[in-house]
Amino acid sequence: MARDFYEVLGVSRNADQSEIQRAYRRLARHHHPDVNKDPSAETRFKEISEAYDVLSDPDLRKRYDAFGEDFRRVPPDVDPEAWRQARAYAGAGAGGPGPGGPWPGGGGVRYTDVGEDIDLEDLLGGIFGGGRRTTWAGPMPGSDQEVEAEITLEEAYRGTQRSLTITGPDGQRTLDINIPAGVIDGQRIRLRGQGGRGSGGGQSGDLYLIVRIAPHPRYRVSGRDVSGPVALTPWEGALGAAVRVDTPAGPTTVNVPAGTSSGRRLRLKGRGIPNRRGEPGDFFAEAQIKVPTSLSTEERRLFSELQERSTFNPRDSR
Repeated sequence: MARDFYEVLGVSRNADQSEIQRAYRRLARHHHPDVNKDPSAETRFKEISEAYDVLSDPDLRKRYDAFGEDFRRVPPDVDPEAWRQARAYAGAGAGGPGPGGPWPGGGGVRYTDVGEDIDLEDLLGGIFGGGRRTTWAGPMPGSDQEVEAEITLEEAYRGTQRSLTITGPDGQRTLDINIPAGVIDGQRIRLRGQGGRGSGGGQSGDLYLIVRIAPHPRYRVSGRDVSGPVALTPWEGALGAAVRVDTPAGPTTVNVPAGTSSGRRLRLKGRGIPNRRGEPGDFFAEAQIKVPTSLSTEERRLFSELQERSTFNPRDSR
């Protein structure tokens, strides 16, 4: 049985949207595969993303609260109370509604009570319209489908489009999909009614687009946060400076504090991947002190003078 989505995010069932969002951001940053190298991190991250996709969507959350893990396959016109009664009647012995059970098309399921066989279709007939039946004659919703799409980091910032060919039981079809700005790696985008076709007048299933951000030669991504290098001269690192830094959102200026060494991370708040539902990520400029590969006569004299006068020793651990 799938884990409860509220349990996955660590929130109560009456949590509001801001609580759900905060929980998702915290967990996604910790379990993102780019940050967490544990072999199970990717699976955990996908689980967190799926839980957030459902609980952050008011309509999906309402169905999930009503039908639990069956919320995607229960026909849209089923009364939640009738569903709960059916589950209660079916119990552990009958396996509950669903494949092999009394919903839908699960006729012939039986259990024994004091030596007498009772057909659950007869028992539950009043709930589902009366009369014994062994097949589901009403509308059947289509199945949900998943497809992956790879985008660049720059496209994650500004949004993009993809043409995807979907192959399913009902053949091939091509969809032109708008991917909004602010998506992150592993995020699932729900496309209502673009999944498998329903039958008997049933609604089509949903298509879930899983976004993958391609590795970047310059930047590293962790959730919505992005890191990239900023090259500094030795005197800029020692004295401090305001220098230009390139980000996927465009160039900006970072204030380098005096005494900055290579490896120091300088935070640019809000310059990470944008977020349509909350705060954007941050950009971290990682200082890289560069020295000249060839020196003029004057530069060599000044460096030699500094060497003689300075008491600084980077190898002194005190």
